[in-house]
Amino acid sequence: MYYEIREMSSYTLQLNLEDGKFEKPKISEHSGKSFRVLKDGVWGYFVGDMGDKEGIERAKRQAIGKGDVKVDDRVFRGRFVFKPRMNLLDIDIEEKIGLIREIDKLMRRDGVVSRRITYIEAIRKVRIENSNGGEIYYEVPRCGIIMQAFAKGKTLQFYSERVAKVGGFEIAQKAIEKAEKTAETAVKLSNAKAPPSGEMNVVMNPSLTGVFIHEAFGHGVEGDHVLQNFTVLKGKIGEKVAHESVNVYDDPTIHEFGFFPFDDEGYRAERKAVIENGILKTFLNSRETAVKLDGNAGNARSDGLEIPLVRMSNTYLSSGEFSLEELLEIAKNGILLFGSRGGETNPATGQFHFNAQFGYIIERGEVKEMVRDVSLGGNTLEILKDIKIGKDVSFDPGFCGKAGQIVPVADGGPFALVKAFVGGA
Repeated sequence: MYYEIREMSSYTLQLNLEDGKFEKPKISEHSGKSFRVLKDGVWGYFVGDMGDKEGIERAKRQAIGKGDVKVDDRVFRGRFVFKPRMNLLDIDIEEKIGLIREIDKLMRRDGVVSRRITYIEAIRKVRIENSNGGEIYYEVPRCGIIMQAFAKGKTLQFYSERVAKVGGFEIAQKAIEKAEKTAETAVKLSNAKAPPSGEMNVVMNPSLTGVFIHEAFGHGVEGDHVLQNFTVLKGKIGEKVAHESVNVYDDPTIHEFGFFPFDDEGYRAERKAVIENGILKTFLNSRETAVKLDGNAGNARSDGLEIPLVRMSNTYLSSGEFSLEELLEIAKNGILLFGSRGGETNPATGQFHFNAQFGYIIERGEVKEMVRDVSLGGNTLEILKDIKIGKDVSFDPGFCGKAGQIVPVADGGPFALVKAFVGGA
């Protein structure tokens, strides 16, 4: 019989300022324990604040019947405490409120009809032990700011910027650098024209490249989706699925928003080479899916004390050889797109559809007028087989939802040139 005991405590603070008025601060603290038992090939799961022996017995009683589940029962032991430059609990709430007010002041300008700023901080402490003698402990703080501006010109438009990473209050302070840009972009967007439509050359900025890699490709390499036949990538390990310049990694060890030192099954975090030189190398796995798919575990994550699921961390397209100027010159005509307002993907077919935050027309290799309400669609594998990749990788933070659970992630990449379908959002 294999078992895991996970003990977690979390603290979060959220401050919201809308049009100069603060909402009541939202502070929450949670703690508890979960017990997971694998008996006769079936999982039993129980959450309760009690002694380990009793919790294991209750979880065991939930393991009903017989199954074929096996796990990678590798043992890891270790302790990790992330040391931020500015400890979140050492900073007075008035200083945090002052920073938000300063950002709000920088976002005020003609044309902006509404502003919203959200400050978030969280500290997660986790202890996990398993029946094989593994035991890990870690503490990770996260901090960030989301800035949103609504502007009224020819149309009413919305634009947002986010700054969030693992770390302390020093992360939130960096939002100052993007405050004016947030408001200025919203105003320009409100007077932008509608986009062209049809299949064309598209230069994606690093933010949109990252979203494409996470949403259109990344979910297709999650081990549970593979086992559920919910991905076009099933059975393609060792095959060429992209241009030879394509290298895709999932790396929880990078100090971005999706960082973790151990996953929620107590498995040590490590970088996974998902695609190397266009060849599909591995899927992302939990201890269970790793056995079934002959891979390495380490990507099991949970929202609080929920059951761990296969999830991404910091997922990115690695750098290529082209400068932005070279990509624009190669494109000649088309569109340059920035950011994402969400969308939908189908890992089973590889089809995706995103809404970009804004774009610019490309004419004869030069960036021209701004366009608004732009959508982008296509087939993931077709695009990856015909892509030209820029040099400089950057990451965007976000929260990824799956099966009702939300975890922090980061998506990354450089500018990239593809051919895709574009239209109005």
